[in-house]
Order: sequence, then structure tokens, then C-alpha cells
Amino acid sequence: MSFMITMSQKELHRLEVIQKIHDERLSVVRAAELLGLSRSQMHRLLQAYDRDGPAGLVSKKRSQPSNRRHSEEFRNAALDLIRERYLDFGPTLAREKLIELHRISVAKETLRQWMTEAGIWVSRRERKKRVFQPRGRRDCFGELVQIDGSHHWWFENRGPKCALLVYTDDATGKLLHLRFAGSENTFDYLHATKAYLQQWGKPLAFYSDKHSVFRSTNASEKDRTSGLTQFGRALYELNIDIICANTPQAKGRVERANQTLQDRLVKELRLRSIDTIEAANAYASEFIADFQFAVRQATAQSEGHAPAAGRS
Repeated sequence: MSFMITMSQKELHRLEVIQKIHDERLSVVRAAELLGLSRSQMHRLLQAYDRDGPAGLVSKKRSQPSNRRHSEEFRNAALDLIRERYLDFGPTLAREKLIELHRISVAKETLRQWMTEAGIWVSRRERKKRVFQPRGRRDCFGELVQIDGSHHWWFENRGPKCALLVYTDDATGKLLHLRFAGSENTFDYLHATKAYLQQWGKPLAFYSDKHSVFRSTNASEKDRTSGLTQFGRALYELNIDIICANTPQAKGRVERANQTLQDRLVKELRLRSIDTIEAANAYASEFIADFQFAVRQATAQSEGHAPAAGRS
């Protein structure tokens, strides 16, 4: 009766060495050195081979669950919490909330696999997007700042639809400032920019879309300031340029930040029962600090470094 044995490369190498011992082409001592084993381990392998043949060299743990595997009860408890409270959260954010609010610790990739198998999460590989040639980043932090307004149901059904004014550094992609407003308007952009300048200082330029707050169609060839909006004139007085992008993809850093915020920030506002612009603006700086800390942790883990113990 014939049957098939599946062996790893390591096990095949051991089989080759043991066969050489049986053919008296290799000593036990030399074989142990080649395999990096002690003499007693080598003798155990020989005994297993003599007893069961090549099958005796195959690991008994193969096809068996890992000793570190989470129990089904633990897995189901985590998934039940996600379905109940974090159904629209991605694996990374869901993991943060499980640790922070429920003291349930599970590896990010393990949770991603569980959520995918349960039909809660769809891999980004399955989402097809158009490919655009990226614009090169500026060399220095603070040199160019991308700004944009994102109209969204930030408070979901708890409050009105409003705009979030987002300031992102072009060189690093770092989130620098947030301000909630009823709409994209000059008054709120001026207030947001004032707060940004007080915290971060002057950039060389702001990079925006062609919203009427930033761009006027009444420019004159003789007078550079004639075509400036109120916002543009304020920047002109501060010797800060305003650059208007031709396409949304050109200011992709802030556009991607908007997508992340529409996912993460909406959920943080929900967890804190925030439903007014005033309360959201009071929370904005705390969110930015927590968000940057989460980004640093993710970066450190992806580079193989241990995450910092706390924010500095």
C-alpha cells in the first residue's frame, strides 16, 4: 500500500543526511554538526527513522493548531463586539478600540483575517482605483501646506451636515490643524489659518482647490492684488502664496487625509456623543494628538521598532 508524505525542505535535508549515515558515508557526529543538532537529538532522529521510515522525520505539529492560537470563544467575543459597536471600523482602528475600551488584545493582522473571514472587512486589494502620476513632495516640513474643506455628515444623524477645514503638511503628510464650520467660508478659513499660523508659523504657500474662497475670476494684468479674494489678500499681506490645484489628485495628501478623517473622526465623535460644531472644535486638538500618536505607533511597528510607551 503506497501513500504520500509531505515534507518541508528542512525535513528533506535531514532525510538525505540520515540516508548517508545508513549508507556509511557519514558519521553520526559529522551529521549532527551538519544539521546543527546535538548527538542525543541526532540519535532520536535515527530511532524515529528506523521505527517509522521517512514519516518519522515529519513534524508531529503539522496540521495541528498553534499553542498560541486564540480560542473560538475569544474570537467570537471580539467579532461580536465589532459587529455591535464597530461594524464600519477598519481592522487597525477596531483593534485600537478593543484594546482601549475593552482590554482585548489581538494582533492587527489576526483581527484583519477574522474580520475578512466574517465578511465584515473587504481587502483594499479588491477596491480598484484609477492611478495618477503623483506630484513630488516638498523638501521641508511647513514649506507647503495643503488645505481643503470636506463637507460630510460628521455627526451622522445626531447633528447637521457641516464642513471640516483640514490643514496637511505637503512634505510629511502630517495632520496640522482642523476646524469645523457650517460651510467653507472666508470667515472660518481666516480663523483656522490664524490658529494654524500661531501654532506652526508661516509657510511659503498654501495649496488649495479653486473654491471661491481662494480664487477670483476678476484678476487684472496691471494690478496683482485686484483678482485676490479676501482670503488671498490676507495671505498677500503676510507674504504667503496661494496655489490653486487644477485637479483633486494634485492635492492628494489632503484628499487622502479627508478619507481617513471621514472614517476615524466620525467614529471618535460618535463614541464621545459629540453633535455640535463647538464641541467638535473643542475636541479637534485632542484628536490630532491621538491621531499622530497612532500614526507613529503604526510606523514604528511596520519598521520593526517597538512603539513608544507614551506621547512626549
